[in-house]
Amino acid sequence: MHDWAERQTNALMPFDVERGWPLHPHGRTGRTGRNLGRWGENAAADPIVVAGTGEQRWVLLITRDDIGVEAIPGGMVDPGETAPAALVRELREETGIDLADRQPTILGRQVVDDWRNTDHAWVASISALYQLPGQVTATAGDDAADAGWFPFGSLEQLQAAVTTAGRTLYAAHRPLLQHALEYLNQQT
Repeated sequence: MHDWAERQTNALMPFDVERGWPLHPHGRTGRTGRNLGRWGENAAADPIVVAGTGEQRWVLLITRDDIGVEAIPGGMVDPGETAPAALVRELREETGIDLADRQPTILGRQVVDDWRNTDHAWVASISALYQLPGQVTATAGDDAADAGWFPFGSLEQLQAAVTTAGRTLYAAHRPLLQHALEYLNQQT
């Protein structure tokens, strides 16, 4: 038995339940099953860490050890954990960087176009921007095979740098990174 009323109240993104099944907020995906840890929303926290400004701007990415692509550090919000606490925990676990003393800018809450999403289970993310004056040392840990800084003047520049490094940028994170760039460019 699921407590859908409570899960709906606490969800990052509103969703409906029909005949005991949670419904993907954006409609049918054509995929069935769970594919994720829980039925319904699987809340994720995605801290976007940026160092520098303008053309001298860098973004911190990890190499995911499960699928080998460059991605924003982050992961699932644990049961009973708040999304802000998960942002700090995931960043520390995957990169060794502790930004608990910094207040991020919340960029948004959105359903992520994740390959694991189904009609009844999906990833919804809270993305938050941490701005640093310069790069700090990052060390891969937990679910990360590597961690490092990439140029972030534009999404095209980032994509080129990732490709030049012989790697692939995680497609599900491109919209989150684009949103961060739009926010940063409005600040200048």
